[in-house]
Amino acid sequence: MSFKSTKINPDKFHISQWKFYLILLALSTFMILPIFFMFSQALKPMDELFLYPPRFFVHKPTMENFADLLSQTSNTLVPITRYLFNSVIITGSVVLLTCLVSAMAGFALSKKNFMLKKIIFEANIIAMMFVPAAVMIPRYFIIEKLGLTDTFLGHILPLLALPVSVFLVKQFVDQIPDSLIDAASIDGANDFVLFRKIIFPMIMPALATVAILAFQLAWNNIETSVIFMNDESLKTFAFYMNTLTSKLENNVAGQGMAAAAGLIMFIPNLVIFIFMQSKVINTMAHSGLK
Repeated sequence: MSFKSTKINPDKFHISQWKFYLILLALSTFMILPIFFMFSQALKPMDELFLYPPRFFVHKPTMENFADLLSQTSNTLVPITRYLFNSVIITGSVVLLTCLVSAMAGFALSKKNFMLKKIIFEANIIAMMFVPAAVMIPRYFIIEKLGLTDTFLGHILPLLALPVSVFLVKQFVDQIPDSLIDAASIDGANDFVLFRKIIFPMIMPALATVAILAFQLAWNNIETSVIFMNDESLKTFAFYMNTLTSKLENNVAGQGMAAAAGLIMFIPNLVIFIFMQSKVINTMAHSGLK
């Protein structure tokens, strides 16, 4: 009797899989409830927001909270659209530059031979253990000495140091056969051609994971606005949302606006993960293998 291999992800449903589907359905329902709650909370009118006992789902959905959020900043010096514009520019720049830097560093640490290569990689692994608060003061002195306070670079530069992205890309590049690199080199390809035509296309799943990590770091970041920015017009939407209720004379009335702002903050993270989650799983499956 010949052996027939079994796929991890079968092409079609089999009756024997029903028990797994039941377990996954229960877990998925439990995990998706917070997402439903965020949408429900943002659409609740004021009387439902403070109803006791609280309701999980909204009964009379309204867009009043979003209208109040827009009107709140329409009469201020810095409108909400300016905060959103800053966040979009900063986040887009951080994602693109982080992917580029991580790809080049991962390629060099994996396939190139140079002095202190092992020490640099070990230092990158050690850097993964440091929380942002531990390097806040050194970052401030660096940005201040470079004269980047109250500039977009003051937001972008501190967020480019993402050790986990270099680690993931390096481990992914390790899976590319050295024979492929050698064959291209024999054909006359230099390092730039190797990186652009061979390495970069093959590490796209890893870069998708890096993009998600960089996006979440930059989009949700408030530290650079607090530490490096004195100009209110250069601060991010995450900073504005974090300080929204404290700026209002009536904090109770601001809870609905805070819920609406929280949903606006959450939706981009949800969208980018939905479109890239398959590549994230692929990256995690390969990053620990050699």
